[in-house]
Amino acid sequence: MNTGNGRFPKGRIAWLWENMEGRHLLYIAAITGTVVYNIMQLTVPYFSQKIVDTFLSGEDAAYNLTYRKDYLIHLLVLMVSLTIARVVIVYLDCMAYEHVSQEALFRIRNILYDKIQRQDMHFYNIYRTGDLMTRVTGDLDAVRHMIAWVIRVIIESVSLIAATMTFFFYMNWRLALLLMITAPFIFVIIRLFRKRVAPMHASLREKFAGMNTVAQENIAGNRVVKAFAMEEREKERFDECNTDYRDTNKKTALTWLTFFPYMEGIADLLSVILILAGGLSLILWPDLMTMGEYVAFSGLIWALANPMRMLGNVMNEFQRFSAASAKVMEIYYSEPEIKDREGAYDAVDRLKGEIVFDNVSFKYADGKLPVLKNISMKIRSGETVAIMGETGCGKTSLIHLIPRFYEPTEGDIRIDGRSVKDYTLKSLRTNIGLATQDVLLYSDTIDGNIAYGDMDLTRKEVERYARYSAASSFISRMPDGYDTVVGERGVGLSGGQKQRISLARALAVKPAILILDDTTSAVDMETEKQIQHSLRELDFECTKIIIAQRISTTKSVDRIFIMKDGQIAEEGTHEELIAKNGYYAELVRLQTGEAV
Repeated sequence: MNTGNGRFPKGRIAWLWENMEGRHLLYIAAITGTVVYNIMQLTVPYFSQKIVDTFLSGEDAAYNLTYRKDYLIHLLVLMVSLTIARVVIVYLDCMAYEHVSQEALFRIRNILYDKIQRQDMHFYNIYRTGDLMTRVTGDLDAVRHMIAWVIRVIIESVSLIAATMTFFFYMNWRLALLLMITAPFIFVIIRLFRKRVAPMHASLREKFAGMNTVAQENIAGNRVVKAFAMEEREKERFDECNTDYRDTNKKTALTWLTFFPYMEGIADLLSVILILAGGLSLILWPDLMTMGEYVAFSGLIWALANPMRMLGNVMNEFQRFSAASAKVMEIYYSEPEIKDREGAYDAVDRLKGEIVFDNVSFKYADGKLPVLKNISMKIRSGETVAIMGETGCGKTSLIHLIPRFYEPTEGDIRIDGRSVKDYTLKSLRTNIGLATQDVLLYSDTIDGNIAYGDMDLTRKEVERYARYSAASSFISRMPDGYDTVVGERGVGLSGGQKQRISLARALAVKPAILILDDTTSAVDMETEKQIQHSLRELDFECTKIIIAQRISTTKSVDRIFIMKDGQIAEEGTHEELIAKNGYYAELVRLQTGEAV
């Protein structure tokens, strides 16, 4: 994707502005407020100058102090009033920045989540879970901080320096020019600092993502860790990542210390210049500067020194934002490779379920060899077929092409005579029920997990689909029945119980096509027999594709396809394949122990 900065359609600041939608005027008001209250910083030194020159050091000071006290009171009231006004503006300004940043953060996070949800399987093969979690948490916090603090400080520093230098030139242009000789040195230091710290923040962000990935994997796989007694090894592994992150973080944070003495020296040099040049001017050339002007300069010298001291922190945070925003924008502007075609058909009515594979070949994007080669077969509507074959022969890859989890590299797949690419993804996938061997259950009730595909299901309907999957018997023995909350990923349930809930979930959407990927591998033979009987007695008609290794599962299906090396090696009924005396016949002999 060609973009203005080489990667994205918009630059980082334009992207931030885009995500302040609906809050643009408020943010402009906040920036205006920042400029206003920094200009108001000049009021106290300005009035101080007037008071000193009029009532303390001027030729008519004694007279003014005696007869013009009302003017003095007027100046003091103005000083206090404007100071209070400035405090109010600062408070409202900070609230406005925070409000806009939180709203932008909310919008970006929702967009990111939506983008992640809509990505295809190739996306999840590339991005690690820990890295994605870092993008929607830590990286987004850096983005929010940029809106709420970094931009405000930059505007504050620029407006304060500009207002102060304008005031200085208005009062005494000679002394103002002397103070400006420090500016080139500041820009050189900041440029060198930026060049050194930018790659550090990019590295720091990757270290943080890596540490999150290790933590997420170990929390999700805690049973495997405990099963192999690898707690100490995993602790050491995390400690290595944590140490690496800490060292990189310290190195990044301490980088500014290399430049800090120079910046601090330049900031302090301003006071030295003021003392030397201003003092000598008062002593030797009193006509060039009044005592009030010197007091005003002294009272405002911090307005130049403090922004200099802040530049390091601002640049540090800006580089952190740059590294984080690049990762966020990568997902923000990403588009799935598999998406609806323009004018795609939205199947309102339920599909019939006829499936045709027409010379289909497929290989993964990161693979060199094809997984499927020239697959051609037709599955009639309402038919039950089984797909068998050795591990790695391409069975799962084949069924993943039907709901368009992946696209074939050659050939086409048609459902009811129409290419799957011509359907909208939603209408295609809502007509397909999928239950896999590796079951994911959500931290929800059993009822909620079964009704996941159709949240309007009644309890009675949920119970019916649980009976179809032979899950009702064990659910009735659970502490709260269908209201029992299962742990994360179904912790607390056996493999067979999770598979039966997964099957009930797939059936609950009344799919036109039901795909079972080794779904009964963890259940006993008696339960499998119940499930097979239930699948034949469903109260709705659907095409069933079953991946299995048990002969007890496949012997009663309409047809069996045997895959080998990504191709269809055999096809026929149970009896026909036994007669061919090939892979299937050998499998029957191995599982039954009988000659066939």
